[in-house]
Amino acid sequence: MSLQRQLHLGAFMRPVSIHTGAWRYPGAIPDANFNFAAIRQFARKLEAGKFDAFFMADHLGVLNMPVEALRRSHTVTSFEPFTLLSALAGATERIGLVATASTTFDEPFHVARRFASLDHLSGGRAGWNVVTTSNPESAKNFGFEVQPDHSGRYGRAREFYDVVTGLWDSFAEDAFVCDAESGIYFNPARMHVLDHRGLHFSVLGPLNIARPRRAGRSSSRRGPRTLDASLPPKPPKSSLPLDRSCRRQELLF
Repeated sequence: MSLQRQLHLGAFMRPVSIHTGAWRYPGAIPDANFNFAAIRQFARKLEAGKFDAFFMADHLGVLNMPVEALRRSHTVTSFEPFTLLSALAGATERIGLVATASTTFDEPFHVARRFASLDHLSGGRAGWNVVTTSNPESAKNFGFEVQPDHSGRYGRAREFYDVVTGLWDSFAEDAFVCDAESGIYFNPARMHVLDHRGLHFSVLGPLNIARPRRAGRSSSRRGPRTLDASLPPKPPKSSLPLDRSCRRQELLF
């Protein structure tokens, strides 16, 4: 008997369209990139159309392009991904909510907490697109005069990912007993302190939120329990392993 194959569909949004001139299309909503009512309508339409995910692309600054081209582009403005997807979590029921988050210009604890929060708010529909941010203009928004080099960004990304997934493991699924009679809210024996010490990060933990609802056991040797996440391709000539689990979400983009 032949195996049944299923096509998975993901909408590449920023937050409306990656095409810079889409706002001029007949019948389009010109201000949709910063019009939540319009984006909510689009997300619900995608969900009704059986799309698996609403993927929120992101740039940490205005795109670096000639002003003559930029003045015609609706991508000059965009919502911050976590804020938008948290709002969409309450406006949708089934569609996946995938956000881009940079490993170069953020910290693992912040990213771990935001995604865990989004996962709980959405009932287990969060996904992480891991990027290292290659745009040199973005670096200048975070105190850098020069963009961190390629190998440095990707080395940081691997450790960043390990820290985030380790923080998601801060509490076991049965840690929160919530026993009103005894007054015991959680079992400390089921809390894990990460205590990570690495080349790029020193993070004690634990993360101050229950483990993500969507977490599942990965196939890596260490076996972290992770949300669906897509790691950027590993840099050339690197010996760092790429977890198979990190490739699962790539089909959505």
